[in-house]
Amino acid sequence: MEYSPALQSATLIKRYKRFLADVITPDGETLTIHCANTGAMTGCATPGDTVWYSTSASQTRKYPHSWELTGTQSGELICINTLRANTLVREALQEGRIAELSGYTRLQPEVKYGAENSRIDFLLQAEGCRNCYIEVKSVTLLQQGKGYFPDAVTTRGQKHLRELSQIAQSGQRAVLFFAVLHSGIEDVAPASHIDARYAELLVQAQQNGVELLCYKAQLSPKGISLIRPLKVEL
Repeated sequence: MEYSPALQSATLIKRYKRFLADVITPDGETLTIHCANTGAMTGCATPGDTVWYSTSASQTRKYPHSWELTGTQSGELICINTLRANTLVREALQEGRIAELSGYTRLQPEVKYGAENSRIDFLLQAEGCRNCYIEVKSVTLLQQGKGYFPDAVTTRGQKHLRELSQIAQSGQRAVLFFAVLHSGIEDVAPASHIDARYAELLVQAQQNGVELLCYKAQLSPKGISLIRPLKVEL
């Protein structure tokens, strides 16, 4: 995925109200930009970090600029726009770059499913194959050298694990896909110290037949793409 038009850089002043951040551009202008991330963003939003932002051509947006990447003061690059995770996975699926999910001929996004009225990120189908339900999660939390998910308590994520377990138990494929969008993360584990219930449900989901996949993204202000698998440690 390439950024077009090109991203611009600024310095983070602060993030606030979850969806907003103030930055200062190289020429001294202060901008308020949109932040498409509902998580805690631990380690991703330290004042003084470099912010790479995109600009929308829409005339109706109140905040035309969107926070895409963080360049930390320790030299790491992080994609904080969680909407990009689905874009990356869809692109990789369409290009056949995820070996574990190859062989399907039809891809549908945002399909309703489950007893709790959820929408799956992607449904893969092919003649003679079991349906494959894929839920995508963005991983950006790095602590003590390890990547963790989630970075805040997520009742929505817990629901997704219950729904995926039911799909797997019905005989269809259910996949939880972790898209690692932090250059410093090399393996991923459930954040039991943040959301113990999610960690419990993740173990149960795997025991019920849910497949856990994890791929790391290559990140730059020019573009991002999923490049290689990583290990999920339970």
